[in-house]
Amino acid sequence: MKDVEKQLGISYPTVRGKLDEINNALGLVIKKDTTKEKEKIMDMLENKEISSEEAVNLLKKL
Repeated sequence: MKDVEKQLGISYPTVRGKLDEINNALGLVIKKDTTKEKEKIMDMLENKEISSEEAVNLLKKL
């Protein structure tokens, strides 16, 4: 995901959202361990890279 962020010049939440859209369009439902994603979101919140509202929305999508 970090490579995608850097290559496309977009934020983690945008990458995550786009990948979710692609999965949904393909009808893919993937149940996975979301621990790393949750930690990344919380780190971003702590570093003030995203707002608390954005963090909540991202966590709901997991």
